[in-house]
Amino acid sequence: MSEFRPCIDLHDGKVKQIVGSTLTDDGGSLQTNFIADRAPEWYAALYRSDNLTGGHVIQLGSGNENAARAALAAWPGGLQLGGGVTAENAQFWLDAGAAQLIVTSYIFSDGELKRDRLENLFRKTGRERLVLDLSCRKREDGRYYIVTDRWRKFTRMAVTRDTLEFLSQYAVEFLVHAVDVEGKQAGIDRELLGLLAAESPIDCVYAGGIASFADIETIRTAGAGRIHYTIGSALDLFGGPLRYRDVVALSRRAAQ
Repeated sequence: MSEFRPCIDLHDGKVKQIVGSTLTDDGGSLQTNFIADRAPEWYAALYRSDNLTGGHVIQLGSGNENAARAALAAWPGGLQLGGGVTAENAQFWLDAGAAQLIVTSYIFSDGELKRDRLENLFRKTGRERLVLDLSCRKREDGRYYIVTDRWRKFTRMAVTRDTLEFLSQYAVEFLVHAVDVEGKQAGIDRELLGLLAAESPIDCVYAGGIASFADIETIRTAGAGRIHYTIGSALDLFGGPLRYRDVVALSRRAAQ
């Protein structure tokens, strides 16, 4: 799959870039960086034309199902789907064209890993079609902990070698948002990158704070080819300074 993983973030049925930590049920404190005037399938078709595999469609809350299905239909088997995934609807989304399913809150509840839910979902998808979202924040003890429920609730599961080893049995890769810097274009979380590079037994996709090509080079160097990256608000497709075409070209050179 591509080093650069493009994204289609959906909120209220539209492609948006928001600061994820501001997302609430009532929308009162939502910080929105970008609202697209193009449909989600336009982005999916663009990514398909550039053969950018491993990108993802994320449903941020309810009201996004039709938009998500339209994006997946524009590139069947080319995009992952996350947001609201459960064991009960997993087959629906796979049939709709999702290459892999991304899950977090469904398997983490009340601060704990719900292993029965993970096992049930795993039976529906298999390892090659399941991605675990281990988006995390640092706590006072200096360790990163997986967060759920729109990144507002800490679990009691720290991102450690043992955690990553165990969860890698179920997933083809990890998607990891550095929540403290996500959506702010303020630079990447180098400490988290180092942790993932040193401890994860499978590939990771990093998101959060990318603001320059220097940030991308840091990710590539730190990850030794095993940490991929996604760019949201900083990409010119979403109103940012980084040219999509330049990022695609850089990713292609890395694959040669």
